[in-house]
Amino acid sequence: MAVMSGLSKCMRHRAPSARGLWLSAPHCHGVPGPVWTLGRLNHVAIAVPDLEKATALYRDVLGAQVSDTVPLPEHGVYTVFVELGNTKLELLHPLGEKSPIAGFLQKNKSGGMHHICIEVDDINSAIVDLKARNIRTLSAEPRIGAHGKPVMFLHPKDCDGVLVELEQA
Repeated sequence: MAVMSGLSKCMRHRAPSARGLWLSAPHCHGVPGPVWTLGRLNHVAIAVPDLEKATALYRDVLGAQVSDTVPLPEHGVYTVFVELGNTKLELLHPLGEKSPIAGFLQKNKSGGMHHICIEVDDINSAIVDLKARNIRTLSAEPRIGAHGKPVMFLHPKDCDGVLVELEQA
């Protein structure tokens, strides 16, 4: 519930239900009611200093099914997805000098959790609604993410210290 509390600055006086967080009437004056809902956890992203070593851990030691390494130059990362029964892990490694993951790894030499990704049923409505509630986004418009779907990152300072990625379901 910590992530949801950060996303709901305007609803602090109400205990939202897990599925109905954005379906209730807003508590901000002048902000129209949202028309989108949160979906399932799509993945947890982990920044890794050694992609081959991390991939081998999940594949060879833990027995998970892992994807091939996919470069995403527009995001400055290489990705490997680890399939789990109910979600995925996304292993991230820097691609290029301007990679946001390179900066993260400079501060966290051993790597670590980078972000969580939650699906939404209408990403454009979600962005409009969240901006109206003073939740900052890290880009002006959604970009195409690793799954070929629009994504938007929300500022961690507005989400209880967690970098949240929203992905169109």
